[in-house]
Amino acid sequence: MNEFGERDVLLVVDIQNDFCPGGGLAVPRGDEIVPLVNRLAAKFAHVVLTQDWHPRGHLSFASSHPGTKPYQTIEVSYGTQVLWPDHCVQGTKGAAFRDDLHIDRAELVLRKGYHREIDSYSAFYENDRKTHTGLAGYLRERGFTRVFLAGLAYDFCVRYSAEDAHREGFEAVVIEDACRGIDVNGSVAETRALFKTLRIRSVMAGAMVA
Repeated sequence: MNEFGERDVLLVVDIQNDFCPGGGLAVPRGDEIVPLVNRLAAKFAHVVLTQDWHPRGHLSFASSHPGTKPYQTIEVSYGTQVLWPDHCVQGTKGAAFRDDLHIDRAELVLRKGYHREIDSYSAFYENDRKTHTGLAGYLRERGFTRVFLAGLAYDFCVRYSAEDAHREGFEAVVIEDACRGIDVNGSVAETRALFKTLRIRSVMAGAMVA
């Protein structure tokens, strides 16, 4: 069944080596979603991929702040920042898409997180919540109205991308079984509560890939 039309787009978030088991910032069982995402992508006429793309020494890396450890938080100019293990460094194998991600028809690959002093979870805004990536304008100019989201991690980059799609006036739909979460200090439960508050729909792939 293909219920998706010309105004629908699948946003596939950060399915990269470093976010999967064995990577620098592995999301538990992150690799499990790849076959499902491949099947989902085949059902959509329009697909956009995002790619975390950090320079070495990025602000979000614990290694950039002597005396800190990954998953600690610090205060930066735009608020609280979780410090992460080094991950998705530009040009490295960890930053590459997984070899088993077979989405050759993607119409846009949006790289984010390349500003050294600002982290970027959302596909729409950097973490200062002011700096646009340009995705909203691209989607509007293409005439899309509904954004389906899948990828990694459910409680960070998928969450913020869904929230900002909603903020920008798109209908956001999260395909929950095509995501995996990292769950830092209850962030998965917090994400589900946020989606409920904002009335962002969560669905299962189910009939989409039948």
